[in-house]
Amino acid sequence: MKSLKVLAAALALALPAAHADAAHVLVVLSDADHLDLKDGRVFPTGFYLNELMQPVKLFLDAGHQVTFATPSGVAPTVDRGSLDPMYFGGDAGALKAHQDLLDRLALTRPAQSPVLSLARIEQMGYGQFDAVYVPGGHAPMQDLLASPAMGRLLADFHGRGKTTALVCHGPIALLSTLSGNGAFIGALEAGGKPAAPADWIYAGYRFTVISNQEEEQAKGALGGGEMKFYPQTALETAGAHHVGNTSPWAANVVIDRELVTGQNPASAIGVANAVLERLK
Repeated sequence: MKSLKVLAAALALALPAAHADAAHVLVVLSDADHLDLKDGRVFPTGFYLNELMQPVKLFLDAGHQVTFATPSGVAPTVDRGSLDPMYFGGDAGALKAHQDLLDRLALTRPAQSPVLSLARIEQMGYGQFDAVYVPGGHAPMQDLLASPAMGRLLADFHGRGKTTALVCHGPIALLSTLSGNGAFIGALEAGGKPAAPADWIYAGYRFTVISNQEEEQAKGALGGGEMKFYPQTALETAGAHHVGNTSPWAANVVIDRELVTGQNPASAIGVANAVLERLK
């Protein structure tokens, strides 16, 4: 019964893609519903509502097909802290509209979610997708950064020069393409500074991600805990060049070759618009 419901949901998502100019966007989320902190505590998290649903709504409204995936095909979790009008310009109506769309898509319902595993996406063939989008929330720091399946997907998109878009904590997923990334991540978690790998596919790219400054300002939300490391530091250490905004929490979108990155929740719409422009 679940497979029939998932198929029906997937077909419903495909309906807007009927016109000739439609593209197929793959949205990859984390499986995780928590982040392990430095002191052993666990921080409940997931994806940020606006970082997922503002771009998804824009993709669907433009007539594009959207497919959702997580590493193991588990329904993703919304970060409850993101259910706040401040992420929608203070507009409670916009918050509700995007919550309603999330509910209609059934993404977070384990028995009904249309989310596929990355193994299934690989089996289907990366070639059918025109762009990939990875939203933030802290969850990608738990699994996407070290997912071999995520690494294979991103490496394929890089090799084909296909639009690869990530926002806030989402860009940490770029580390999944590092060879031997377990040792690299382990060194970061231990407080060290590992050597930049010579063969990283994103070495020298300009990018943005939630900044160290913004992480410091927001760490009170972790209940006194600390992250094991910050994504800006990790990606710079790996060999990419961070381009931050001039004012914390202001929108910032950086485009370099196939890579489109956004710095924080306020950047989600800008990232989505950049993706739409590239899909024309």
